[in-house]
Amino acid sequence: MRKPGLIISFIPVVLLMALIALGSISFGTDITGGASQAALLLSSLAVIGISMFYLKLPWSSLEAGITDNLVKTGPAIFILLMIGALTSTWMLSGVVPTLIFYGMKLISPKIFLLVIFLLTAVVSVLSGSSWTTIGTIGVAMMSAGSMLGISEGWLAGAIISGAYFGDKRSPMSDTTNLASSTAGVSLYRHVNYLMYTNMPAFIIAGVTFTAVGFTFDPASDLDLSAQFASLSSAFNISPWLMLIPCLTIFMIYKKIPPFITLFASALISGIIAFWAQPGIIAMVCGQERGIMEFFRFLYQSLAAEVTLHTGDAMIDTLASTSGMSGMLDTIWLILCVIVFGGVMEASGMIESITSRLVSGLKNAVQLVSATVFSGIFCNLVLSDQYMSIIVPGKMFAETYRKRGYAPELLSRSLEDSATVTSVLVPWNTCGVVQSTVLGVATLTYLPYCIFNLLSPLISIIVAAIGWKIRRTDDNKQPNNNNNNTKSNENQ
Repeated sequence: MRKPGLIISFIPVVLLMALIALGSISFGTDITGGASQAALLLSSLAVIGISMFYLKLPWSSLEAGITDNLVKTGPAIFILLMIGALTSTWMLSGVVPTLIFYGMKLISPKIFLLVIFLLTAVVSVLSGSSWTTIGTIGVAMMSAGSMLGISEGWLAGAIISGAYFGDKRSPMSDTTNLASSTAGVSLYRHVNYLMYTNMPAFIIAGVTFTAVGFTFDPASDLDLSAQFASLSSAFNISPWLMLIPCLTIFMIYKKIPPFITLFASALISGIIAFWAQPGIIAMVCGQERGIMEFFRFLYQSLAAEVTLHTGDAMIDTLASTSGMSGMLDTIWLILCVIVFGGVMEASGMIESITSRLVSGLKNAVQLVSATVFSGIFCNLVLSDQYMSIIVPGKMFAETYRKRGYAPELLSRSLEDSATVTSVLVPWNTCGVVQSTVLGVATLTYLPYCIFNLLSPLISIIVAAIGWKIRRTDDNKQPNNNNNNTKSNENQ
């Protein structure tokens, strides 16, 4: 087997970018409906052809790469299905309309962006999942903010910024655990070390969202009484419905697995909807309220499309849902991403491209900068945040060790790049999921994800000024890679 050179390795990358650009020009925001999938598979075919006929790599090795990638990413697919079910049942049961109703009444439009930024950060810390946070509280706040007349870009930016900050501060986060284990550092040492770059980005983002809210009055030209009347006429608005998100947060606090938490919440919401929202049930199932109608509504709300015609355009848009079926295009795209990322890694092309960055690195700022850019590059090419953590992590681990830098510097650099920028790439699994869940194109919300944009830059700046750059001698147990972290919690 030959090793791929730099030029050969870049051929599929350039091809993918060209095909994605062509798809964007031809299909616009509908690119994820098939064009992106075709681009990824065509680029995968190029990798396979080069690997088998030029590099003499057997198909079995490429197939193993795809399978390994599927194993790593597979659980996210099931969580995505549950998010589809939950957003649908929360809407039809009146949970989201209730959150919107009280949100618009109780939260001043001037601080709405700041509130949702802080709220999603707290929920994400508790859940350890930016996906769960955005798919629940994020969806509700997105709808409420839209009714207040706030730009969808700013809304999505505040939601995503808060969710990803909380995800990085949570010891339950999968990517946080992955980054620490990949770099060979204890979990709590990694989380605490992230604070030096996360907090400056968090503070700047919070100030920005506050300033935007006070310079723009989104409610000045809106008749909010009409919005309240529409919500009240279509749904039974009740504070009792808030027990459902409270129960969900409690399950998150008890560290119940996300799949079970989301599915249980969706199921409870679907059951409650049948009695809490008779008007909605009548439009979906007719006037009959028997056992068959109950199961018909439950199945449809969880898994299928529900389209309502109330005569009110706002309510029709709000209450028309697609359940798990609405996530199938996204899952289709993720499967194509898995194929491309798997063959790129198995062929050695990613290693060939990124290994060139290692040579000639002399100091902390160069090393951190190379790690950050590698994480971003892998997000663009591999289209998956997990692989974008693992590949640069494996590649740079030995270099950090030889240069005498503590492993938490590597794990932090991985998080500040690979994790937070994944949601900013339109064809990355995170970008695809969040744009689908929030209903906002990735390139629309990208400029407003303040925390995500600042994190890589601040990581490099902190390294450049030498603030808290730890050496191996600073740690008593630099290679401790387990969850026995009690001794490190206060460091």
